[in-house]
Amino acid sequence: MQEHRSTRAALPAILTALLFVAAPAQADKGQAATPSTTQGAAATDAKAGASKLSRDDRKALEVLAESNLAEIAAARLALEKSQNAQVRAYAQRMIDEHTKAHAEVRALAQAKGVELPAEPNVTHKAKSKMLEALSGDIFDRTYIKQSGRRDHRATHEKLKSRMGELKDPEVTALVTKMRPIVEQHLLAADEMIAKTARGAAGTAGTPGNDTSTATGKEPTPMKK
Repeated sequence: MQEHRSTRAALPAILTALLFVAAPAQADKGQAATPSTTQGAAATDAKAGASKLSRDDRKALEVLAESNLAEIAAARLALEKSQNAQVRAYAQRMIDEHTKAHAEVRALAQAKGVELPAEPNVTHKAKSKMLEALSGDIFDRTYIKQSGRRDHRATHEKLKSRMGELKDPEVTALVTKMRPIVEQHLLAADEMIAKTARGAAGTAGTPGNDTSTATGKEPTPMKK
């Protein structure tokens, strides 16, 4: 009987000791969960950022990303296939400036929780496939008219049409910054085409004799 009473008397002390042992283990579990909790919070913040952007804001970032990816891919192909110094210089400029622009677009998109395309879209892939089958002067003319003029003109028009609909100040600032760059690329392509047209129109190794300009209109003939 006395032994039974001693065991009952010692029971509270045993329970207290067990509680002290279990407490650190629970604390460790809480600390181990911290990284996943932090990642979850970051993901939640990114989704919240994306949900705050308007459809036009998200679309503007996507347009910029698609343009950058397409121009970089086409320019790399031009460096592989073209022997024309002017075309190669233009292609290298496209790689340098669109790569820099794309880094800025990706950084803002990531901050806003917007998922951007990782490669050119189906339309641009088809154009690239067509370019791959060309060579020489035909390749040079097509590359400058297609990637240099038409694609930059299309991007410029898309950004211009969405400019008044943008809501997010950071997206607006980025589009405002990128539009003049797109326009410069377009005008550079126009200048190459017009220059060769005024000189030796259709001469082998030149971008060709398409004389329409960035506005889509024919230029006024030069007076002799």
